[in-house]
Amino acid sequence: MTSRVTFVSPAMNPSLRRPRFDDGTTSLDDIGMAQARAAAGVLPPAALVVLSPSVRCRETAEALELGAGEPSVELAGLDVGRWRGLALDEVSGAEPAAVGQWLADPASAPHGGESVRDLCLRIGRWLDGAARTEGRTVAVVEPDVVRAVVVQVLDAPAAAFWRVDVPPLTATAISGRSGRWNLGLGQPLHARGADNDG
Repeated sequence: MTSRVTFVSPAMNPSLRRPRFDDGTTSLDDIGMAQARAAAGVLPPAALVVLSPSVRCRETAEALELGAGEPSVELAGLDVGRWRGLALDEVSGAEPAAVGQWLADPASAPHGGESVRDLCLRIGRWLDGAARTEGRTVAVVEPDVVRAVVVQVLDAPAAAFWRVDVPPLTATAISGRSGRWNLGLGQPLHARGADNDG
């Protein structure tokens, strides 16, 4: 049995435009909504649609016309504790040592939330279950979830997490059997009728 999962990052919103620790309640902006609507219908049909439980992921799934997606706590973005909702430059100015530690050490969680290493392990457990799911799954998830997927699939150290860029509204696909995954990175979702070469 071959399992296929396509991870779609949310379309543009204010938290992505100005680096901010999203609190899960931020909607897509007008440009992001328009781009997601223009890309509706480009993803292959899926047996299962799952979502990170955030407004921007739900709105992206709806704009892409993926049907009623199922929010999954396992696929929630990184819990950044007391930094949630704050701008990165604001936190960096107030707590430079804590931010430096967090970026350098994947096991640290100075914000009181979840460490990058723990996020990667959580996503690894989800991938173990996905390997037993027949057919195609589409998961509209936070960018940090996509980073954790890449780390897990490549069996890379958790420190590689920050080396993975995840642009808005891109698809990262994995396929495999028995938990051995192949990876296809960050394909942009083009509007219907657009040139998809390159």
